[in-house]
Amino acid sequence: MSKYIFVTGGVVSGLGKGITAASLGRLLKSRGLKVAAQKLDPYINVDPGTMSPYQHGEVFVTEDGAETDLDLGHYERFIDENLNKFSNLTTGKVFSNVISKERRGEYLGKTVQYVPNITNEIKDFIYEVGKKTNADVVITEIGGTTGDIESRPFIEAIRQIGREQGLDNTLYIHVCLVPYLKASREHKSKPVQHSVKELRGMGISPNIIVLRADEKITDINIFKKVALFCDVKADCVIENTTLDNLYEAPLMLEKSHFSEIVIRELNLKANEPDLSDWVDLVKKIKNLKYNINIALVGKYIELHDAYLSVVEALKHAGYQNESHIDIKWIDSEEITESNIDEIFSDVDGIIVPGGFGNRGIEGMILTANYARLNHIPYFGICLGMQILCISYARNVLGLADANSFEFDELSKNRVIDYIPGQSDEIEKGGTLRLGAYPCVITDNTKMKELYKQDLISERHRHRYEFNNDYLEDFKKKGLTISGMSPDKRLVEAVELSDEKFYLGVQFHPEFKSRPNKAHPLFLGFIKASLNRRLKNGN
Repeated sequence: MSKYIFVTGGVVSGLGKGITAASLGRLLKSRGLKVAAQKLDPYINVDPGTMSPYQHGEVFVTEDGAETDLDLGHYERFIDENLNKFSNLTTGKVFSNVISKERRGEYLGKTVQYVPNITNEIKDFIYEVGKKTNADVVITEIGGTTGDIESRPFIEAIRQIGREQGLDNTLYIHVCLVPYLKASREHKSKPVQHSVKELRGMGISPNIIVLRADEKITDINIFKKVALFCDVKADCVIENTTLDNLYEAPLMLEKSHFSEIVIRELNLKANEPDLSDWVDLVKKIKNLKYNINIALVGKYIELHDAYLSVVEALKHAGYQNESHIDIKWIDSEEITESNIDEIFSDVDGIIVPGGFGNRGIEGMILTANYARLNHIPYFGICLGMQILCISYARNVLGLADANSFEFDELSKNRVIDYIPGQSDEIEKGGTLRLGAYPCVITDNTKMKELYKQDLISERHRHRYEFNNDYLEDFKKKGLTISGMSPDKRLVEAVELSDEKFYLGVQFHPEFKSRPNKAHPLFLGFIKASLNRRLKNGN
């Protein structure tokens, strides 16, 4: 039988509940427990798949093709467990499910209400992840901030679970901001007290309170005051201070015996934690020898979270190459033939990640060609691979109007086109090619050198594909098709095999990278970028 841990947030949003939950997952796993994690989001969208990256950051895709909140990326990277469609639930999905059941007559004519119908739907979802994974512990993060009207059904649902499962099987962790007033040089606990009061007014008394602060809380009376006024045990008030490197978070929290307290409060049997690999990782991060400049050319760069998994995957590869990654954020709309030399004068590698729509595309096409002509390591992911192909078609195949159907429906040379079965008539939500698909790697390629496998599986999120009508033309002009679907219908990877690194993949390798197990493609890209930097004497 699974035990249930619920992580809520108070005072302000964006506190780091996800990192706290992910860190706890890592700590419990280090004690030999099987952990499952999920995020409940209060927005009415069915999933973040149709939301602008400016609204929600990146969309993280699971193995089974669920489009989910970016916090699930933190869960996978910290806990090193693949999540699934039961790992993210939204208000929109809850309402959609309940209304569908009502239309089918499953409620037998009864009035459909928030309680019990909406809350039952939420509870069923929470219970299901434990059943599907056979987890010892299910960690559920509740999105939003305590007091938000949107999150109340979720709060009520987890309150009911506490009563159904009993206090020995349910734990509530409340993450709250403790602001620091520079004028008086002191931290203030009153916002925490008010947030806990709000939560208790909805029937939940937190067992553990995590105090989030930018500066270390030196006044021990803050901890005592929170424990007293929020009615928790003295050692159940834990500090979570902002760190330069988020991968230090599990070790910082464990200094306060975080996992030990959780195990005690849930009456769990577990081993002593083995965090040796995590300690080694943090030590490695603190002793990096080199600095590498990587240009990230995108269209959503104002919000860096739009490329969160890509950035983390670059860092992971940097750790294994003893390198700190300095990212140069470049808006593709600002790239022109007249300024491109200046923009890329100091970079060691260029990455073009995924995206949708035609804004900024011409700047990306210029970038791909510039990298090829100047032998700068280039890594194209999803859209970035399509850009590579369009650029190559224009500049090597001589197809001046080469484009994607997504960007120019009238182009006579659509080297990128709809996936078979896709069209403009299909609804946008959840209809892309999503989730893990196999790929056969071509021998004697950079892909084969890096993966060291013949068959791989990677996660996808796209609607357009390489147009096979141009396959032989590309091959004749030197582009290597280095990965294809097993049925040979879909091109998954292309490269210039005689370059140090000039490669594009249709899938999203960033989703499978881990801090102590970097993805092979990112490893190869960063290694090539480091070699370029060292060769240039920097």
